Amino acid sequence: MATVLESLAVPRSSSLPSPAAFSPVASASSLAPIAGRRRSAGFPQASGLRIRPISIARSLRSPTQRPRRAPAVVCEAQDTAVGVAPVTDATWQSLVLESEFPVLVEFWAPWCGPCRMIHPVIDELAKQYAGKLKCYKVNTDESPSIATRYGIRSIPTVMVFKSGEKKDAVIGAVPKSTLTTSIEKFL
Repeated sequence: MATVLESLAVPRSSSLPSPAAFSPVASASSLAPIAGRRRSAGFPQASGLRIRPISIARSLRSPTQRPRRAPAVVCEAQDTAVGVAPVTDATWQSLVLESEFPVLVEFWAPWCGPCRMIHPVIDELAKQYAGKLKCYKVNTDESPSIATRYGIRSIPTVMVFKSGEKKDAVIGAVPKSTLTTSIEKFL
């Protein structure tokens, strides 16, 4: 509100232009005499506010003409784990326990901030160890029985399985190097 009031220009009555100057087709050159004689109203100064003068080009813009907008910001947090296949109660036995390769399983939930932080790391590991290690994710909200079976109390939790047995677990959003060290032990 203070910005609007402080940028208000009050012309003197003796310097008012002719009615033709207020026509919708007024050019910037016809408004130049007005802009030169503006006086700001004497309002108290507000600290912490930046006051910008209104440009003539902006004030002459047609009401139907909209200013350019920056591209919309899109949150893609839900899509960050797409590279790693999900595991459910129905597929757990065949994909994880009966796998011929070591398996890395991330236990996560969509509402978990640290889980979203670690998704790109898990995606990188899946690409890095393709052909040597299988990577899956378990949504603990959709498959709570798997989480209960393995004693998951905090998420994200990353577990490494080999020959159907749990070999290692890492709890929390940890750096890629920590997970790499855990994986290398079982390759």
